[in-house]
Amino acid sequence: MALQSVEVDTQMKFPILHPRSLVRRKTMKDDAMAGLVLGVESVPDGLASGLLAGVNPVAGLYSYMFGLAGAALFTSTAFMAVQGTGAMAIIVADVDLASREDPTRALFTLSIVTGVAMIIAGLLRLGSLLRFVSNSVMTGFITAVGLNIVLGQLDDFTGYDADGGGRITRALDLLLNFWKVDLPTVTVGAITIALIVTLQRTKLGALGLVVAVFAGSGVAALFGLFDRDVDLVRDIVDVPRSLPLITLPVFRDIPALIIPAMSLAFVGLIQGAGVSAGFPNEDGSDQDQSQDFVGQGAGNIAAGLFQGMPVGGSMSASSLVASAGAKTRAAAFFAAGVMAVMILLLSSVIELVAMPSLAGLLIVVGIGTIRPSQIMSVVKTGTVPLTVMSITLVLTMVIPLQFAVLVGVGISIILFVLRQSTRLVTRQLVFHSDGRVEETDPPDSVPPNEVIVLQPYGALFFATASTLLEQVPSVTPESRNSVVILRIRGADDAGATLIEVVTDYAASLRDADSKLMIVTGNRNVIRQLRVTGAADVIGADNIIRSTSFLGESSRRAHDQALAWVDEHRQSTFTASTPEQNEDGRATPQPDGAEAERDER
Repeated sequence: MALQSVEVDTQMKFPILHPRSLVRRKTMKDDAMAGLVLGVESVPDGLASGLLAGVNPVAGLYSYMFGLAGAALFTSTAFMAVQGTGAMAIIVADVDLASREDPTRALFTLSIVTGVAMIIAGLLRLGSLLRFVSNSVMTGFITAVGLNIVLGQLDDFTGYDADGGGRITRALDLLLNFWKVDLPTVTVGAITIALIVTLQRTKLGALGLVVAVFAGSGVAALFGLFDRDVDLVRDIVDVPRSLPLITLPVFRDIPALIIPAMSLAFVGLIQGAGVSAGFPNEDGSDQDQSQDFVGQGAGNIAAGLFQGMPVGGSMSASSLVASAGAKTRAAAFFAAGVMAVMILLLSSVIELVAMPSLAGLLIVVGIGTIRPSQIMSVVKTGTVPLTVMSITLVLTMVIPLQFAVLVGVGISIILFVLRQSTRLVTRQLVFHSDGRVEETDPPDSVPPNEVIVLQPYGALFFATASTLLEQVPSVTPESRNSVVILRIRGADDAGATLIEVVTDYAASLRDADSKLMIVTGNRNVIRQLRVTGAADVIGADNIIRSTSFLGESSRRAHDQALAWVDEHRQSTFTASTPEQNEDGRATPQPDGAEAERDER
């Protein structure tokens, strides 16, 4: 019921349920101008994204247009621009879509399955799980993505069709045959890169990217006048002069696309989370990361239905629309409209874009993805983060990216468990007669006739069970007539491993004529102690339920333990006192060893 109420509350905030809020008259001019900037920039960027993914570049155009509009109907972050991203395009390139019966429709199906995965993640409110992905893993992954983007564009940038089954081997082949590159192609690509870097620092800003791509294409046209042809978009695909019709997914391809869709969803959600955090709403309205997940999913479904590739929250596009003066999410609708007009009226111009110009654009994007400052930060952090980053980087470079993403998630989980298991610290609490509680290091072993209160700090679960056992005082033959009180406050679920450790420790204390007491306020832990039989070893009376008053239960357990120690000390003393004969003389003891044991 709680989950359903959360979902209903989330759904009520969706902008699509309030159509009048989507476009506002007083902000329409600003949103239209920002949409114009984003729409014009998205045309070459969309073509480049499709090129990077190894699919029809037009699929990149459609995904940008419909992903923008579809997501804007649902996201809570007004400036979130949902478009293709470099990381997601690389994953698509590594998916063997060519092996499917209909590769083109398999691409659209992949977009829809990715969207469904994102929507499920949003409705289940799984945004909090992203914090478990370590910075080391993400730095290695993003760095490798940047390198893959650059290496993947070398063929179009140089005009040399390199041999090899992977990006690295193809780059090595190019290096060994560098004299075979096509000079006009390299010239067009180099001029485009130079113009992008230069013009983006001028008043043109992001529009400098568009100017650079078309200027590079103009240089390619000049080479064509001298019979030195440079590949153009029209040499690869015909840009249609109409908008796409709805295309249904290929349902039989869905099982084979689940893993890449999960990887795409994961990457898209992480990048989208960065957008959510970086772009607060102008009107101060709340942002919901899980709702933004749903919005990205809606954008993917819209892109897939209208023949587009997978999309996600784009930091660069969101930054562009915000800096261009957008006031509301209506800028995304204007941008999609601008793209539609350009496809309908300027498709013949789009076909003249030079392929090395698009490759140059992607190389700039790839280099910009690599963050040397983040890499150095991980290097300086320590050996373990550096090792994790390096492993993630290498794996992302040598195996298909959809599997590298899952491996990175696995490494993050393992790293999290290792960190939590090493952060457990057990301290002894000493109760003084004046009411103060002193925190000290616990003794190495349990002394006789003592009460020891232990407080573990950190998460208690299966991975920290052995660490807890190493930190509690050991039980020796001298550990008689003592009580160890263990306060369990960091475990929602004890687990079989932790219960086994606690049970064995209680048994060893019992064998030494001592005992273990547990103080915990968690009903689930108490239930598990009972159903597993651990309570029989510990003793039902020795499991004390915590109250809402801090320290009250621990003091009560401490008082009970002191009384138990005094009682058993007295009984031990009485039992060890020599019996007297009728004449008052002590009865001889069987041997000295037994007398010494009884005295202890």
